Amino acid sequence: MELSDSKVIAADRETVWEALLSPDVLKDCVPGCQEMSGNAEDGFEATVVQKVGPVKATFKGSVTLSDMVAPESLTLTGEGKGGAAGFAKGAARVRLEAGEDGTTVLSYEVEAKVGGKLAQLGSRIIDGFARKMADQFFTRFQEVVEGPGETDSPEVAEGSGEVRKKGWFKRVISG
Repeated sequence: MELSDSKVIAADRETVWEALLSPDVLKDCVPGCQEMSGNAEDGFEATVVQKVGPVKATFKGSVTLSDMVAPESLTLTGEGKGGAAGFAKGAARVRLEAGEDGTTVLSYEVEAKVGGKLAQLGSRIIDGFARKMADQFFTRFQEVVEGPGETDSPEVAEGSGEVRKKGWFKRVISG
C-alpha cells in the first residue's frame, strides 16, 4: 500500500524539523502509542495498541530515522510485531519546503506492509487502515507544531491524564 499527501504547517522549516526528531512529538502523534523512548540518532522504541478490523494487537517495535538532510528531508521507518496478530512495517519519506509567510510545506509518501493474521483481513481493510493511520499521524503532527487555533481547547494526553494544549511543541522550543 502506498499513499502520498502534503500539509501546510504554520511554522518555519527548522521548527518542523526539530518536531520530527522529538520523541515526545512522535509519541503524541502516533495513533495508539502507549510508550516511546530513544532518540533521533539511535532510533526509538515504541509500544502501540491498535485495532485493525476484528484484530486488536499490541505492537512492540522500533522507529528509525534515515536519509536525513537537515532541514529538508528524512525517512521514518517503523517495524512492529504484534504477537499472534502478525507484524506491520512502514516507511514515510518526508520532505520539507519553505512556504509563503514563514510556513512549511510537509510532503510525505508512505508505504505499509503487514503479515500474519493481519494480512488475512484483505487488502481493502489494510489499505484503509494504513491510510487512516498516516492521515491521523500527519494531521496530529500539524496540530502539535502549529499551536491552538481560536476554537481549540486543551486535550488530555492519552493514558497519562496530562493536559496539553495543541501546539505545545512550539512553546517548548521557543521558551
